[in-house]
Amino acid sequence: MQSEAYGASLAGGAFDFESFVKQPQTILRFLSWIFAIVVFGTITAEGYTNTTSVQDAKCMFNNNDHACSYGVGIGVLAFLACVAFLILDAHFPNISNATDRKRIVTADLAFSSAWTFLWFICFCVLTNQWTKTNAASIIADAARAVITFSFFSTITWALLSYFALRRYRQGVSEFNQDYTDPAHDQSTPYPNAPYGNSGVPAGYQQSPFSSSQGNPGEYQPPAY
Repeated sequence: MQSEAYGASLAGGAFDFESFVKQPQTILRFLSWIFAIVVFGTITAEGYTNTTSVQDAKCMFNNNDHACSYGVGIGVLAFLACVAFLILDAHFPNISNATDRKRIVTADLAFSSAWTFLWFICFCVLTNQWTKTNAASIIADAARAVITFSFFSTITWALLSYFALRRYRQGVSEFNQDYTDPAHDQSTPYPNAPYGNSGVPAGYQQSPFSSSQGNPGEYQPPAY
């Protein structure tokens, strides 16, 4: 049996908080969590201007409400995903089922890859809309912060995708190398047939207690 599966030791070990905190994935998830808070928090708090009333509030990015909604949406989902994957990472070494581990790693890879792309789109859209905006000095810093941390989020989620892909490949290679189906293993110690051509079971050896008296083939009268 392999000593590790999908980048973590087999279940049964004690949780090491210090090692968990120092893992690159943990650090990247925490940074992604912070960046997501900055993005959707800044847009929610300072992202709407020209507010003579709540109904007249417009997005600070060229009055494009879709741009603000997009940033808030992926920011909130990224925030929740970081919390969920941090919990899964903490419990990952205690999961004994390799299939469950594979599902978690696959979900991590798929989500991280998708959010890398979505954050990059967010950065491009917000940058484009900001260049078309008549910026007021009171919101310029907030808008730049949203754009900057959208770019940082793209980097952190791309790195998370890389680590998830490496962990997925590590798990697959371990199972391919360490496990072989006995039905297809040519080096299996079990015979393919119960008897050989001579009618004697394969692997049969003569008993070490065979009689040493008389010559082979010489008739020995039975003793009564």
